[in-house]
Amino acid sequence: MSNFNFIETKIKDLYIIEPKVFGDNRGYFMESYNKNAFVEAGLTMEFVQDNESKSKKGVLRGMHFQTKHTQGKLVRVTEGEVYDVAVDLRKGSPTFGKWEGVLLTAENKRQFYVPEGFAHGFLVVSETATFNYKCTDFYAPEYDSGLLWNDPEVRIEWPLEGIEEILLSEKDKKQKTLKELDLPFEYK
Repeated sequence: MSNFNFIETKIKDLYIIEPKVFGDNRGYFMESYNKNAFVEAGLTMEFVQDNESKSKKGVLRGMHFQTKHTQGKLVRVTEGEVYDVAVDLRKGSPTFGKWEGVLLTAENKRQFYVPEGFAHGFLVVSETATFNYKCTDFYAPEYDSGLLWNDPEVRIEWPLEGIEEILLSEKDKKQKTLKELDLPFEYK
């Protein structure tokens, strides 16, 4: 019996993952990743790098991807809350340009698996948040790219209530729209 609930989203290959949490008056224990359970669910990726970031309320990081050395990401929040989003950039996909969003919190312990061929980003909705993610390939800055967070064609519905200001990096302010991107990803 698996210690995970793998929830398929409306976009093929994109999963919300709920770990089973064992708790008592001392605290809790959970597996955040188990290769055998993931393989049994059909997720056969190999992770090579773990990353962590801490951000304050209103920080929007994204929508990022790499054009070569593409990265699948298993993401989760260990402190605070973020609204996490993935956009399908796979040419030929029936959901090309569509997005999926999920609230990831330290409390709900949900994870989001974003495979290669997707743009990924998140908005911090709590005062601060610590964000952790496992990657299937190494960071390659020379192939770093992104989709504009507020692309009018994609129309991501960010939860902006209570957010006084969206805080973006200079890079993220200048990302391209979906129409402007030259995408290398093919739907399989």
